[in-house]
Amino acid sequence: MNPEEKQKVLKWVRVALIVLAVFLAVKTIGALEDLRSIDPTYNSISVSGVGEAVSIPDVATFSFTVSADAKVVSDAQSQVTKKMDAILAALKSLGIEEKDIKTIDYSVNPKYVFEPIVCITTPCPYNNRRVQDGYTVNHNVLVKVRNTKDSGQALAIAGENGATSLSGISFTIDDPDKIMDEARAEAILDAREKAKMLAKELDVRLVRVVSFYDNTGGGIPYFGEAMGGDMVKNVAPVPTIPVGENKITVSVTVTYEIR
Repeated sequence: MNPEEKQKVLKWVRVALIVLAVFLAVKTIGALEDLRSIDPTYNSISVSGVGEAVSIPDVATFSFTVSADAKVVSDAQSQVTKKMDAILAALKSLGIEEKDIKTIDYSVNPKYVFEPIVCITTPCPYNNRRVQDGYTVNHNVLVKVRNTKDSGQALAIAGENGATSLSGISFTIDDPDKIMDEARAEAILDAREKAKMLAKELDVRLVRVVSFYDNTGGGIPYFGEAMGGDMVKNVAPVPTIPVGENKITVSVTVTYEIR
């Protein structure tokens, strides 16, 4: 190999070594970054925070059932329809919109009675027998009252106009996410303050949030003043319905990287 060829070979070897060095440097930096992001718990602290938000319910819901018995199905259905139409008309006159009145069940079932049996043998194996005696029709409706002051009045209207049963009244918030956000923000602030205090005691510095866990809780009713409506002409006395208030509690856990 002459000197000129030897110089060319050495030149390409130097280029290859430079490229290899750059490649190894990039891989090393990437490996260090991956190691840093894999599990920051080796230099982190976790704190819990709790926040609460209280609100007055602005929506009431309840259900009622209209039932009727008759020898013929159509007769029982006609009775139920007549009573239901009267209740719905009265509820709508109270300002309850049609979209807030929903059927949740409608059933037709045979009705039975037990008749005594005259035995011709002794002992008598059966004292009576079950015999069909018409039909029972049930129409169950769920009502949402957007003005909670009218909830007692709505219950009175349903009962006065032939509702067989009234049940399941509850008070909720029409926009629960807003109240939940308030409680969550308070919980995060509580966790941040605890983290700052702990970092100061440990003589470390908070760098960034590396994990966040939100454990939302349910509402807890606290009964306050009774809320009732005015009486409607020809309607039974309006029941007093305490609305109270709903308290939403949110608990969060925040993990901070420290240095």
